[in-house]
Amino acid sequence: PGAASFNPYMSGQEASYAKAQASLASHKRLFRHSKSFVDSPSPDQVPSKKSLPVRAFRLAVTTAFQVWVDLSIDITESLHWTPRVVPYIGYGTEKYSRLICRLVRSPRGYVPVKMGVKGIRAAFMVPASHVPVKIDIDNSPLESVQIGTSYKRDAVDRKKNQNASQAVSDSHGYLDLVTEGKVSPGIHKVTYKVKGRKPVLAPLYTVGKKEKIGVISDIDDTILVTDVPDPLQAVYNMLFLDPSKRRAVSEMAQFYNALSQELGGHAPFFYLSTSPWNVEPMLRYFLTNNNFPRGPLLLRDFDPRPKTFIPNGVEHKLEFCRQLMDDFPHMRFILVGDNGQKDPFTYAQIARENLDRIIAIGIRQLQPKEGILRHSLHPMPDVPVPVFYGHGGANLIRTMIPYLRVYMKTQKWGGKRIKG
Repeated sequence: PGAASFNPYMSGQEASYAKAQASLASHKRLFRHSKSFVDSPSPDQVPSKKSLPVRAFRLAVTTAFQVWVDLSIDITESLHWTPRVVPYIGYGTEKYSRLICRLVRSPRGYVPVKMGVKGIRAAFMVPASHVPVKIDIDNSPLESVQIGTSYKRDAVDRKKNQNASQAVSDSHGYLDLVTEGKVSPGIHKVTYKVKGRKPVLAPLYTVGKKEKIGVISDIDDTILVTDVPDPLQAVYNMLFLDPSKRRAVSEMAQFYNALSQELGGHAPFFYLSTSPWNVEPMLRYFLTNNNFPRGPLLLRDFDPRPKTFIPNGVEHKLEFCRQLMDDFPHMRFILVGDNGQKDPFTYAQIARENLDRIIAIGIRQLQPKEGILRHSLHPMPDVPVPVFYGHGGANLIRTMIPYLRVYMKTQKWGGKRIKG
């Protein structure tokens, strides 16, 4: 909104609103746009259309992986390992919920640690395919489900509903579901149970219609230090470092909590990462251990075996940003990422597709030493949305929070102006 002129005959409320509008216009000088190339983040990911060398390499990788899976299953079956559920955080609306878990083989009596296993163990979990799972939400069993895919966006389609007894893991061990049913806003308990194992629990974040603003955040290098400049260190951190020792980016937790407070304390946070679902428990522990606002994680399937659609990192984030836009059409969003891994291109694309729904974009600027190569750092394409920059949370607190505080004072929801 542009600056409003002041009129001596305005009421006190009108004058306050006009003053806030003028303040918002002045705050817009705090952000800047930088022109770049037109975004092209979604190259064709259909395997059959890849070049011959790429297809040959992929065939070699998938064949080797399939041999490993088959051998691992044979060995674990001979050891009498049984399927168990690795539950992941779900989210949903008051009308439907999105749930995801993975079935893997483990020794009888195995109890996973709360912080998640180290990456090396998570990377080599043996999938348990075609295993039936019983699921309930707050002790109410599911009756019908829509079985989706763990690596792409699934539109809600009642015609695809099946009896809940048909909820079985796919060939990769994943069980991705959409289930219809009225659920009140708040955090709920999802229970998963397979034969021969104790039930396991996962939270379900249900977002109500009263929530008008949400936050979509990247994880890697935005809030979690990955040590990318040193490839060996990055691999070590992912595979061997104790989850409790993973470091948060300076003052980003303070920024996120300040952001949450400005939005009323109930705004949902959604965390995106190109990391595999295997490390979800570790990332969940990281968020809790470093006092970030709680929220669902949207990760990806690294299993290289054939799929009809193989999302790269950019496409993965686009898919799930679009899914969130579809799931919550009544909400506007704040996007937070970094200038590595093409986050600026991804968020620019989402902003262009949803100009009236993106409030602002926050970009954490990586130092040149934080990228393996200098050209791995990307400027923000030119978009008609406020963009704020900072090397850490302190910078974004100084620039982005004042803008959002004024923005909240100028907005009307359902005919009522929000008071900051």
